[in-house]
Amino acid sequence: MNAERGPAEPGHGLRPAPDRSRALPKVIGFIGYSNTGKTTLIEKLIPLLRARGLRVSAIKHAHHGFDMDRPGKDSYRYREAGAGQVLIATQQRWALLTETPQAPATLDELLAQLAPCDLVIVEGFKSEGRIPRIEVRRTTNTEPPIFPNDPNVVAVAADHAVDTELPLLDLNDPTKIAAFIVELLKLP
Repeated sequence: MNAERGPAEPGHGLRPAPDRSRALPKVIGFIGYSNTGKTTLIEKLIPLLRARGLRVSAIKHAHHGFDMDRPGKDSYRYREAGAGQVLIATQQRWALLTETPQAPATLDELLAQLAPCDLVIVEGFKSEGRIPRIEVRRTTNTEPPIFPNDPNVVAVAADHAVDTELPLLDLNDPTKIAAFIVELLKLP
């Protein structure tokens, strides 16, 4: 049950918030303004963490609406007809499309949807959830820093010197950032 929203409503399509009796994966978030390199950094971190034997999953928050389905395809037609969930499967992968008309899914609800893993990397969701986050900054940033306004920021990854009391990670050294995450979250 989600403390803020209660159990998933009928037709909402998502399971209730995570069952805390199940071993939950460790979670690390990456936040920052557009075009700071969050996705590129995560793309480099995933194989480094997998090379350590970790099972890694990812969740990305899209600020703008997106649709991985296309008009005319059967799955799109099912959703247009009113199906709350449509599962698309091929030999290589499957995807579950879930409509959330009552309210956007919370990070906890989304985490509950993932198969068991060792680590979930979350991009975005900077105003939700109490997960440790790494703020990504570039010299081209003109926006104010997110830390100290977000107490969940545990480090800053930047391509330049930053005046911060937090650990400063070199944005261009994903190997050291991966080691920082392993140590921070006490991963195997």
